[in-house]
Amino acid sequence: MIAGDLIGERARLTPGKTALIDLHTGRRHSYAELSERAIRCALVWTEACGLSKGSRIGLLAHNRIEFLDAFFAAGKSGVILVPLGTRLTAAELAEIIKDAELEALMYEGAFAETIDSLRTLVELEHWIALDEPVEARDRSYAGSCASVAVETWVNQSCDPEDVYCLLYTSGTTGKPKGVMSPHRQVIWNGYSTVACWQLREDDISPIFTPLYHAGGLGAFLVPIVVIGGTLVLHRGFDPAEIWHAIERERCTVVLGVPTIWRLLMEAPEFATVDLSSLRWLISGGAPLPTSIIEVYQARGVGFKQGFGMTEVGVNCFSMTLEQSRKKLGSIGKPMMYTRARVADESDQELPVGEVGELQFSGPHVCLGYWKQPDATAAAFSADGWFRTGDLARQDEDGFFTIAGRRKEMFISGGVNIYPAEIEAVLVRHPAVREAALIGVPHEKWGEVGIAFVVLTAPGAVSPEELLAHLGREIARFKIPREIRILEGLPRNDYGKVLKQELLDLYQGQEPRS
Repeated sequence: MIAGDLIGERARLTPGKTALIDLHTGRRHSYAELSERAIRCALVWTEACGLSKGSRIGLLAHNRIEFLDAFFAAGKSGVILVPLGTRLTAAELAEIIKDAELEALMYEGAFAETIDSLRTLVELEHWIALDEPVEARDRSYAGSCASVAVETWVNQSCDPEDVYCLLYTSGTTGKPKGVMSPHRQVIWNGYSTVACWQLREDDISPIFTPLYHAGGLGAFLVPIVVIGGTLVLHRGFDPAEIWHAIERERCTVVLGVPTIWRLLMEAPEFATVDLSSLRWLISGGAPLPTSIIEVYQARGVGFKQGFGMTEVGVNCFSMTLEQSRKKLGSIGKPMMYTRARVADESDQELPVGEVGELQFSGPHVCLGYWKQPDATAAAFSADGWFRTGDLARQDEDGFFTIAGRRKEMFISGGVNIYPAEIEAVLVRHPAVREAALIGVPHEKWGEVGIAFVVLTAPGAVSPEELLAHLGREIARFKIPREIRILEGLPRNDYGKVLKQELLDLYQGQEPRS
């Protein structure tokens, strides 16, 4: 049965193994300790707050050990965890709290002002403070955990299709939707990643991406716990701290997104840090420029690309190190029991080499969207495949490559233009740090491309020189009408470019965040 108490099962097998190195406190925790902490958390929810299987509890916090307490407590209790984005405003959080119908909220002291504002917007029966309570009536998490009797705990039986957590999408394309991730999806992701990425019990992996995001939870938190490895927990993203921890703790596998890999590459520590412990690095969240891969490969580190999304699990493809070198830029082959296809607008599979929508079917796919039956129905084809909205192509060897987002593709003069292809050529120029392309209306051609670039240094290259660079690399009809230079690209918490904000900028409007 792929449901239930993951941390308890791992603690039963290897109770004394070091599970977590908490850099914030300096403490090392065994699997037995993490399981007991999760039991205490579950008891606070069920005994002190009266929550039960199916109840929803929110969590507003940066990366910290209490985040793991809550995540694993959800597996033990059947209470549905709703992680909340740490950059959202009180108004945005209130909409999610109302939509999810939360009964309780755990919060970190760093968000005291937000919590104050939230109280004027929502009514919750239970407010649980991870640090000093904002109001005296709020429950102290530490105090409540200390007062429960661990020996009284009995796990709640959960079905594979019971919802484990509600993960609200970032809202880059509209109002956030609550993705219903069942126990089956969460646990399957762990086992499949271990098998297909060939994780080992001696693997040590840092977590510095936000845990409220599916990527933080699914890679590598759940897989490392499945195999019994060790996690190194960072409060947030600090390049120097990350490189020092990788060297000191002898980390072996590391996940990041393209923006993170660029920032780590540009950190002064990168030139001298000892990388000999690393087996490989992997990037997800957005297409990764091959120029970044080549820099890491020059340091002797294997680098892979992956693909995933909240709705279909964060790990959907796999490749060996040898394949990653031969198929530079590819995201690999679908993982075992993951069915992937490239389909046209009628959901019919396209021939090898053609660009179409990437669609999935398998045990890694979510249940749909919370209280949104129409959106759920629209997300699946008539034959049950999840429509990702991402464009991809498959080669004759079965390897997939991402071509961009369907909603980002535009038609100029009757020809499909895929921004990811042009962005990749732009960032190959040595003076370009980042690039993003959008389509805008045009009287003659229907739509034309406008490129936004961030340079490695002010004045390093002119727009005219970049247009000439593109003219040498791609067909004339793909060349954008205009190139604009920015100091930085707008991104969400997980590194994806907010192209709606670029469109707003082009149209002279205030960005819609």
